[in-house]
Amino acid sequence: MTFVQIIDCKTSRVEDLNRLMDQWVERTRGKRTATHSIVGTDRSDASHVVEIVEFPSYEVAMRNSQLPETDRIFREMVALCDEMPTFTDLDVVRDEALYKAAARRLLEMIATEPELALLDEVLAEGYHDHDPTNAQDAIGMDAVRREVAMWREGFDFAFTVEDQIAEGDRVCTRWTWKGTHTGDFMGLQPTGIEVSMTGTLIHRFREDGKIVEGWWQYDLLGLMGRIGAVEA
Repeated sequence: MTFVQIIDCKTSRVEDLNRLMDQWVERTRGKRTATHSIVGTDRSDASHVVEIVEFPSYEVAMRNSQLPETDRIFREMVALCDEMPTFTDLDVVRDEALYKAAARRLLEMIATEPELALLDEVLAEGYHDHDPTNAQDAIGMDAVRREVAMWREGFDFAFTVEDQIAEGDRVCTRWTWKGTHTGDFMGLQPTGIEVSMTGTLIHRFREDGKIVEGWWQYDLLGLMGRIGAVEA
């Protein structure tokens, strides 16, 4: 679960504090585990400074705090502040930007990840996949892996994400799929034909950022027509 730490302090030496933050980044280069940080000043009180630092998890943040460079920077930070800084530790329960990144990552993994077992990095156990071209929904990791394997056996393909919209626990992704028919697909022997199609995929996420449900929309009939399986 993503972890965020909020550092709240009062100082009349904001520029010195900014330089100290730059030194922290430089001194911990290659060792620092923070993925993102923001520093802001209060519009109604310029001496009130808030830093928001994001980490992949609480455990990773604790490793960062144990760096000797972090300890030295903290002592220098206290010296610049008018009073002792306060720290608020937050487990992130919803982050729409992370949801969008996970949706993109899933499409990338479907196309290129050699170890399909790793799909559980983004999919929850019991994931429910709705595909109107299938007689039955794929439910659970084994069913999803079989579905992905079927497409991989038939095509060498990749996705391009065209648009994404996130709201609440849902992400809608509009994608373009391009592939070459290199193997057996639904009983049709390989033709070597290059094909493409567009579609949308809506994902529902749970609080820990894993995907629990997905709804696909794409033109399978048109694809089958282009590789000669049905009349175009």
